[in-house]
Amino acid sequence: MAAIYRVGPDGPVYRRGVPWRRRLRLPASIAHPVRLLPLAFLSLIVLGTLMLLMPFAREGERDPSFMDAFFTATSAVTVTGLATVDTGSYWSPIGHAIILVLVEIGGIGIIAMTTVLGLFVGGRLGLRTRLAAQTDMHVVSLGDVGPLFKRVAFTMLVFQGVTAVVLTLRYSTHYFDSFAYSLWHGVFDAVMAFNNAGFSLHADSLTGYAGDYAVILPISVAVFAGGVGFPVLAELYQEWRSPRTWTIHTRLTVWGSLFLLVVASTLFVAVEWNNPATIGGLSPIDKLVTGVEGGIMPRSGGFNSFDWGQVEPVTLFTAVIMMFIGGGSASTAGGIKVTTFLLLGYVILAELRGEEQVRIGSRAINSRTIRTALSIALIAVGLVTAGAMLLMMFSAVTFADGLFESASAFGTVGLSTGLTPDLNLPGRLVLIVLMFIGRVGTITAASAFVLRRRQSRYHLPEEQPIIG
Repeated sequence: MAAIYRVGPDGPVYRRGVPWRRRLRLPASIAHPVRLLPLAFLSLIVLGTLMLLMPFAREGERDPSFMDAFFTATSAVTVTGLATVDTGSYWSPIGHAIILVLVEIGGIGIIAMTTVLGLFVGGRLGLRTRLAAQTDMHVVSLGDVGPLFKRVAFTMLVFQGVTAVVLTLRYSTHYFDSFAYSLWHGVFDAVMAFNNAGFSLHADSLTGYAGDYAVILPISVAVFAGGVGFPVLAELYQEWRSPRTWTIHTRLTVWGSLFLLVVASTLFVAVEWNNPATIGGLSPIDKLVTGVEGGIMPRSGGFNSFDWGQVEPVTLFTAVIMMFIGGGSASTAGGIKVTTFLLLGYVILAELRGEEQVRIGSRAINSRTIRTALSIALIAVGLVTAGAMLLMMFSAVTFADGLFESASAFGTVGLSTGLTPDLNLPGRLVLIVLMFIGRVGTITAASAFVLRRRQSRYHLPEEQPIIG
């Protein structure tokens, strides 16, 4: 069939010899990079749901549940880890493999995954592909797309491979008799950890491994690395000896992440030290190690070696704040991101000092970036608050539990106080929407409906309403 060359008065005029790939182009409104990203994630969720509905994806002869499959697929693609059923016993090994693939693709990003495959197969990328990949991974320069994604693929394989080897050796020597069983658990946990997805084949997540450093620490390190962000990992690989040469983004992400880790871990250990339901019965060293885990996982990890439903209110509220902040940009973590949180802090500091420019080091931040950060933070506050209110309305949960589940879904964390499996249909739909927006991004989700930034040809007179 020939391709349409133009539309004349008597109908379309066709031109032969046009490559078939050009004939299958998507409409411009759909193919726009900002709108293509949410559609790509949504398509993968639909595909994952259909695969999980297949009889071979479930253990035994259970009747298929569309909501369980839909919720699990959404949670996997958005690398969250919230689950309405026990992952290890409800899904079959094939179902586990489907979840793993969905998490792997969702973690790096659908467009990014396609870009990596295209780079290794063809070596060239078109402008539209570069734009889509740039949107997906928040790359600043189009020229960085190709080299970055090659390093992304290598980084993922290294972190997941090393973590899988360490966990497999530990599982095979201390927990499971079958090496194949240990290997599968090691690979599954490694992929989930680096992608910051809290799915676990163990019914109690990591509770059975509390105090086992050979399990807790590798998973925690992989979660932290995955939550830093691919551009930061790539820069650290090249410039780790010269912190002064790091970009502002890398500085904010690295030092901000370490600062939040220290604060969250210190608060967790101090508050939970004598709580017998969490770490009160552990040795001092085990308490400190679990405290590090308790500082890392709320940022987006989702694994837990204790019951979050039994923590003190202060710890629960601290975890909500950490889930809201999340990890680094262009990472597998959710939330508003560390850079957004710190940038807002610099905005407040500049206002208190009476400075006209927001400065970080020797650089000034432009107003558009500040407006974006403010928009992300305010939209996120509204979404998490609305989610908590809807959960209270539909599922009759307490404010603390509703806020925790809402922040966990939006931050694509996967931690739960045990509420998720008991939610009714409206409550589960609320979490599904929050997980999707949390992974795609508040600005990207909103921009998907508005493809062009309007630039005014004139400026209106300014006014100064009373603030505060």
